[in-house]
Amino acid sequence: MLKRMLLALMALVVLLAAVVAINTLRHGSQQLSVPPAPAITLDEQVITDTLAGAVRFRTIADRDHADASAEQFQQFHAFLAQRFPRVHATLKREAISQYSLLFTWAGTDSSLKPIALMAHQDVVPVAPGTEQHWQEDPFAGVVKGGFVWGRGAWDDKSNLVSQLAAIEQLITEGFRPKQTIYLVFGHDEEVSGLRGALEVVKVLQQRGVKLDFVIDEGLLITEGVMPGIDKPVALIGIAEKGYLSVELKASATPGHSSMPSQGNGAIAMMSTALRRLDDEQLPASLRGVAQEMFETIAPEMSGFQRVALSNLWLFSPMVQRQLEKKASTNAVMRTTTALTVVHAGEKDNVLPGEAHATVNFRLVPGDTRAHVMEHVKSKAGDGFELTALPGSAEPSAISPTQSPSYGLINRTVRSLFPGTVVAPGLMIGATDSRHFAPISDHIYRFSPVRAKPEDLPRFHGTNERISTANLMELVRFYHQLIRLASQEPPAP
Repeated sequence: MLKRMLLALMALVVLLAAVVAINTLRHGSQQLSVPPAPAITLDEQVITDTLAGAVRFRTIADRDHADASAEQFQQFHAFLAQRFPRVHATLKREAISQYSLLFTWAGTDSSLKPIALMAHQDVVPVAPGTEQHWQEDPFAGVVKGGFVWGRGAWDDKSNLVSQLAAIEQLITEGFRPKQTIYLVFGHDEEVSGLRGALEVVKVLQQRGVKLDFVIDEGLLITEGVMPGIDKPVALIGIAEKGYLSVELKASATPGHSSMPSQGNGAIAMMSTALRRLDDEQLPASLRGVAQEMFETIAPEMSGFQRVALSNLWLFSPMVQRQLEKKASTNAVMRTTTALTVVHAGEKDNVLPGEAHATVNFRLVPGDTRAHVMEHVKSKAGDGFELTALPGSAEPSAISPTQSPSYGLINRTVRSLFPGTVVAPGLMIGATDSRHFAPISDHIYRFSPVRAKPEDLPRFHGTNERISTANLMELVRFYHQLIRLASQEPPAP
């Protein structure tokens, strides 16, 4: 009997191994084979100088004061008109909400849905006290060591300048697009886009515009960031996470610090609630965008990582535990919890009557703001007043990967960045493109900016920069994207 049981167990193990091996082999590469993009001649010095000049304008958006940087935006617009004369002579330019720009390049076939290329003019401020850590002044627009340095060089004036430079080049070549192309350059993306991108959408809605697709800033071409793969990986954001900040208010009886009540003070109550929210976060799962991303990347890996990701039906729990250990991959799988603000007390010998805290959540598609509020209520317990702060948003819809527009972006990347693995991904931050959901079902978030692990802290951080070589790649990307968009898409 024991021998038969052992033989049966061995047979089961062999069968399982065979199924895993066959399934791994069946998951072949999904990477497109496309011809290289035609070479174009660009004036690197002129384009580099233009981005450097753009960085010098302190176009910092202010959530509370719409006109805080009015003069800087106006001067920036004049600078763009001077640097891109053909664009301004050929395309229609409109100022929306005074500072956002909407360009319209009329296509030759009015029956085709138009497309929109997006970037934003505004930048985040430099964190006070960090100025001395910058290698170059953040608003000097210095070109040094093969890089353009400064705030906005990466986020997001490089995309803005590259789009204009690509169209300037195309106009010079005598090119005309088949479908109308909109350029949307918001001025308050960093503080919600409600005065800029949202108002542009309202204008387009009034004109009856429905867009074929939208491409905005987003995920990058990373090198050495994705574990288990040694090739560059270009992730195209097909969705972005939702946003919700919840303020918690705990009330207690104030008193003298010489007679504290054990565990019943406002600070103690708040500390317990925050600890529970941080320890007992919403569950992670390998589903939706995360699952599609890893299944697309799996065939490009080697060894056990390829086996595991090609057989998530078996290895999902183990893979998930590993991915949860790294902040970047953990954020793709769950609605994240971040304790961001705490206020309590005024004097060292007085027990405060109130404590306030703010917790920020980034919601994965499938979660809702109502669900997160219930989660906070259950973890905080009684005695708390909860308030959802303004500016929240549900997760975006998921744009399809089996679509001509996703295929267009995919082919553009593969034609310009040989050997780069292309896969769908989830944008964990917020972009202006989320406002375009009413007028397009195909919204993609991707910037062909190259980034290594050491570069990621530069985003909204110190020593922001982009290499001049990569800047030329951005121009070529938009040039090729627009050119391919006017051609017939290949058969699936």
